[in-house]
Amino acid sequence: MFEVKNIEDTDLSNNPVIAQMSKYNHEQLLFCNDNETGLKAIIAVHNTVLGPALGGTRMWSYKNEMEALNDVLRLSRGMTYKNSISGLNLGGGKAVIIGDSRTMKSEALFRRFGKFVNSLAGKYITAEDVGISPVDMTWVSKETNHVVGLPGKSGDPSPVTAHGTYVGMKACAKEQFGTDELSGKKVAVQGVGHVGEYLVDALAKEGAEVFISDIHEPTLKRVADTYDAKVVGLDEIYDLDIDIYAPCALGSTVNDETLKRLKCSIIAGAANNQLQNESIHGREVMKKGIVYAPDFALNAGGVINCYSEVKSLSAQWAMDKADEIYTTIQNIVKRSSSENIPTYEIANKMAEERINAISKDKLPL
Repeated sequence: MFEVKNIEDTDLSNNPVIAQMSKYNHEQLLFCNDNETGLKAIIAVHNTVLGPALGGTRMWSYKNEMEALNDVLRLSRGMTYKNSISGLNLGGGKAVIIGDSRTMKSEALFRRFGKFVNSLAGKYITAEDVGISPVDMTWVSKETNHVVGLPGKSGDPSPVTAHGTYVGMKACAKEQFGTDELSGKKVAVQGVGHVGEYLVDALAKEGAEVFISDIHEPTLKRVADTYDAKVVGLDEIYDLDIDIYAPCALGSTVNDETLKRLKCSIIAGAANNQLQNESIHGREVMKKGIVYAPDFALNAGGVINCYSEVKSLSAQWAMDKADEIYTTIQNIVKRSSSENIPTYEIANKMAEERINAISKDKLPL
């Protein structure tokens, strides 16, 4: 039986790495180091029952290597669930590169990373994620064919990710407010990078009142000026009286501290691992009467876009598939309400059911 307990419940610094892999059903970890280019990376393959593991590469200045390991384990597990619940014939994997994406990038570094990806012989397919651009993926592709999201092909997955997040947000609004119209709704978008900006664009076009925050001041000002959005402080965003909180930056922003402050009816954003601890904060969100859209179901547009490249499908196919996120989120929220179970548990069950069926019965993909 495929089942994963909450990975955030364990302090990885006090446990052997292989024990963590076993506990959370990870198939493989590849630690990558190259002194000449400065590359330090971890590739995590979580599950390949449904197909090769596909998940992006994130570049971030982690505090330490254990923080990076924790992140890649959680993210790769999330990709397994994301690909499964989206009906894609893909497993889950992820990679993290430890470093400052604004100062440490080079062609040599990404080509060296590409060689590590290639060493997995197709078991892991990479793409862009936080801190990574299509140009970076082009460098990776010089050393491996196991990469998607390239210019001239499916390209930047951000527009499709934002579109899926937007329609899923509307599905939450339908269940919470009785209408999926977002005109006049107050929405706080935390993080206005690639995905966040596209989401702000969609919300502004519908007439929502948009509040934004971001760590990068030039981007924040440009997005505010372009879409007439209101800038708020990085901490101030948790105290706004709003309808929808949309975390689109890093994870764990729904936690003990922020849940005491959040004044919203819906949490629906593109960030991964938004709940710091699923078993605690997923239930607390439900107790507060907030509709939470499970992030791996909501932000699946990006991997859908990548899958279209893997299978040589059209861009229109990807957008149409992302539209299905509306129904997926709607079904999760309805089941959560009728069964009195937090939405994250419902989403996990839906993802696990498909993996178990194929693993047990060896059903064709």
